Amino acid sequence: MLRVQNLVKKFGENVAVRDVSFEVEKGESFGLLGPNGAGKSTTISMICGLLQPNAGEIYVAGVNVREHPTAAKAKMGVVPQDIALYPTLSARENLNFWGAMYSLGGAELARRVDEALEIVSLRDRQKERIDTYSGGMKRRINIAASLLHRPELLIMDEPTVGIDPQSRNNILETVKRLNSEGMTVVYTSHYMEEVEYLCYRLAIIDHGKLIAQGTLDDVRRLIGSEATVRLKVQNPDDTVCAAVAAVPGVTQSHCDDNAVIALVKDAADKLPALLAAVNSQGRKVLGVEVQEPNLESVFLHLTGRALRD
Repeated sequence: MLRVQNLVKKFGENVAVRDVSFEVEKGESFGLLGPNGAGKSTTISMICGLLQPNAGEIYVAGVNVREHPTAAKAKMGVVPQDIALYPTLSARENLNFWGAMYSLGGAELARRVDEALEIVSLRDRQKERIDTYSGGMKRRINIAASLLHRPELLIMDEPTVGIDPQSRNNILETVKRLNSEGMTVVYTSHYMEEVEYLCYRLAIIDHGKLIAQGTLDDVRRLIGSEATVRLKVQNPDDTVCAAVAAVPGVTQSHCDDNAVIALVKDAADKLPALLAAVNSQGRKVLGVEVQEPNLESVFLHLTGRALRD
């Protein structure tokens, strides 16, 4: 359904995307994971034909995006990171407008709008203005707009940023249902748990380069038996991180605002030594959390930093 070959994008001297290649099969839910500024949105913009790559090719259902942009775009539905709605219009009026942009009209447009509102569970609020909606409701109408022309490929760029947990869960369930019904989804996020929930295969991008791709199990196996240990410490600093890093079995360590995060082999056996390392710096461990290998620990292993840095 989607083939990206050796994609490169430069902005002056800055190389935002560096030789990125991946494929997405028909009916698949594929995750593109990385921190803010990693190159995810730039890659998505090139797939959608909004930016021209400096090198590389993109095919959507066999159609070359650069050579036949209109035909390729007709096969895609895009949920942008920013809300693409008119705030003073109602939800239905917005969907009528965007449906007309897809050359829909009359009874067919009305059916498509009803269908899209039903999918995002907002049919009962369709006559209300967008500027009266919560952030989560706006994002759900954003999704509805992308579905009006029944696309073969749905591209979602950070669709849950800045919304409440209930709205986030609603969006995730909607995406899960659409994929289970056969829609191909490309889902970008810097939330590990979303990609783990929605996607079978993924690619991890950092500083514009793909640093890993494969199934979830393939990617998790990159770090073997290492677990992520989070030691909650008041005001951790470099000396605490260095002390933890010196413990045998620790392969990576990183500090955030209130914790030391480490990748540790045989974590259960190493916990006493980790606690002692923090105490040796005159600090007290306020809490301990141990997670078995997951995407967060994979990212820390590959880059030496946490995903949201």
